[in-house]
Amino acid sequence: MSDENNHHATAAAILSLVGGAENVASVAHCMTRLRLGLRDRSLVRDEQLKALPAVMGVVEDDTCQIVLGPGTVARVTPEFEALVEAERTGAATASPAPDRGDGPVTAEALAAQGAALRAQRKARNATPFKLFLRRIANIFVPLIPALIGCGIIAGLNGLLVNLHWLPGVTPALAAVASGFMALIAVFVGHNTAKEFGGTPVLGGAIASIIVYAGVADVEVFGRHLSPGQGGVLGALGAAWLGVCVEKWCRRRVPEALDVLVTPTVTVLVAGLATLFGLMFLAGEVSTRIGDGADRLLSHGGAGAGFLLGGLFLPLVMLGLHQALIPIHTTLIEGAGFTVLLPILAMAGAGQVGAAIAVYCRLRHNTSIRTTVKSALWPGFLGVGEPLIYGVSLPLGRPFVTACTGGAFGGAFVGLFNQLGTDVGSTAIGPSGWALFPLLDGNHGPGRTVAVYAAGLVVGYVTGFLATYCFGFTKAMLTEFDTAPAPSAEDRPAPAERAAEKI
Repeated sequence: MSDENNHHATAAAILSLVGGAENVASVAHCMTRLRLGLRDRSLVRDEQLKALPAVMGVVEDDTCQIVLGPGTVARVTPEFEALVEAERTGAATASPAPDRGDGPVTAEALAAQGAALRAQRKARNATPFKLFLRRIANIFVPLIPALIGCGIIAGLNGLLVNLHWLPGVTPALAAVASGFMALIAVFVGHNTAKEFGGTPVLGGAIASIIVYAGVADVEVFGRHLSPGQGGVLGALGAAWLGVCVEKWCRRRVPEALDVLVTPTVTVLVAGLATLFGLMFLAGEVSTRIGDGADRLLSHGGAGAGFLLGGLFLPLVMLGLHQALIPIHTTLIEGAGFTVLLPILAMAGAGQVGAAIAVYCRLRHNTSIRTTVKSALWPGFLGVGEPLIYGVSLPLGRPFVTACTGGAFGGAFVGLFNQLGTDVGSTAIGPSGWALFPLLDGNHGPGRTVAVYAAGLVVGYVTGFLATYCFGFTKAMLTEFDTAPAPSAEDRPAPAERAAEKI
């Protein structure tokens, strides 16, 4: 049996002896140990685990630590993580849509149908390209909390500077807000290596070359490099290259030398490739992305906003929206804000308007109306999934009319971008009303907030009118605008019915 098969077999044996994938909460490794966070420690079969040929011992601490030795642990851990993911994915099953029967449609039936649609979408999205996009998203999503926190602080600091308040505090706030963005390439490199099966700290070490001030002394293609050149895209490419080199070394370097040779070769080869190729190439791509976004909205603002706002929810359904995350991050890194996110946020406004129209049209279906009322306030705050999967998508036509509301809201914001008023966000993640603290632009916070708020109103109103007028056919109203049948507990007993007749 080859070494690769041995490591796979070891990982499979360990997984079965620690209670399976559902019992594994976290996976990490150090120089010699596989460290597992377990949900139920009692499921571990210690004696059989210690008897495995590759296991040198089991240490009980805050995590279950399985001693495999240097070199071996770095090879077994990726196999173990892949097995855990495969077992969890295989266990997930889609629930079929319930049969509506002849009775009125309730919110529970719509919710079940929405869950089935979500499961079908997830299955359809499991293509190699979309899985790759999902992995890219997994690199950037953990960074969102820091982007939001630093973005809000940056907005507050900008407001204080414009008002000439607290001049002794604003430099400190600027440092707090800018520190993360100055080193974001390191975090992207760390997460990239982790996502693609490498050693996270090596990915961070390679990506840190991009932001090191000393790269200004390196000359490439007749030009000196600039610290930060290439940004997050360069960090992603550099860390991915480092993972490829590391895996190549793991397969060929003897285990006794692995701990010395593999990290050295990985950082050296990937680092030199980053300096003499990737930084220059990624820098050009980042510049083109920024210029492309500016040209898109400055020349075709209303039309571009209409398409972006109207198609964003279908992109989400297809799983293609994840390709926008590195674009947003690149724009934030270069200009300080992304002009695309406020336009895309209009899709959520269209959903809210459509949901209000559903509430008004289905006056007799108290079950669906209750669902709309409970999901509406999260929708105002940018959390659209309850409205999408609980209301508009199962109904069909209201989902399309909601996209119409998003299209007109996006066109409104895009028009102002075309007229010279940039409306941007200093972070990604929030939407709806939750985006207000993160707004930034080229004409001060007042105008930026006003344009974004007006865009939301356009989305709300258009989504409402489109859904109210075109979201339901007569047949749909006959099917859905009916009071739910009373449950068995609510029906009066035969004796009570007889008494009522008397």
